[in-house]
Amino acid sequence: MTATPEVAHVPDTRRLAPEADPATAPAVQPGNATLYERLGGCYGIAGAVDILVDRLFQNVKVNANEKVHEHHGNPANAPGYKWLVTSWSIEAAGGPKCYIGHDMDTAHEHLSIDTAGFDAVAKEIEATLDFVGVPEPELREFMDIIESYRDKVVQA
Repeated sequence: MTATPEVAHVPDTRRLAPEADPATAPAVQPGNATLYERLGGCYGIAGAVDILVDRLFQNVKVNANEKVHEHHGNPANAPGYKWLVTSWSIEAAGGPKCYIGHDMDTAHEHLSIDTAGFDAVAKEIEATLDFVGVPEPELREFMDIIESYRDKVVQA
């Protein structure tokens, strides 16, 4: 009896918006493309967030806050956190509405995040975007979005 080789699973992306699927996304973005589109749609954003969350869970400065470490210290929380950060980032960058989490005030009110903690996360975001090759204009635009949430996140 001859074994049949397994066929690699190929995700069915037919229901994605054309710009969200790398196979159908335009190679060159029009001048009026959203930040979401310029970041590579859901695939580009999810790829960056996958790296970012792993970095955040290991960052000593971010985890110096005991309340943050309660979450980041448990590797089982990473997949759900990656989903929330990805979906939040998609919306924040002008993509489709998909974020199901709390608003930033509610999500952070119990964490006692101080300026140093916010800055540590912002540095990781910037370093990750640079690492994955996000061009400087898009990196700056996304970091401006992050900075605009400082007052909602910093609670201490």
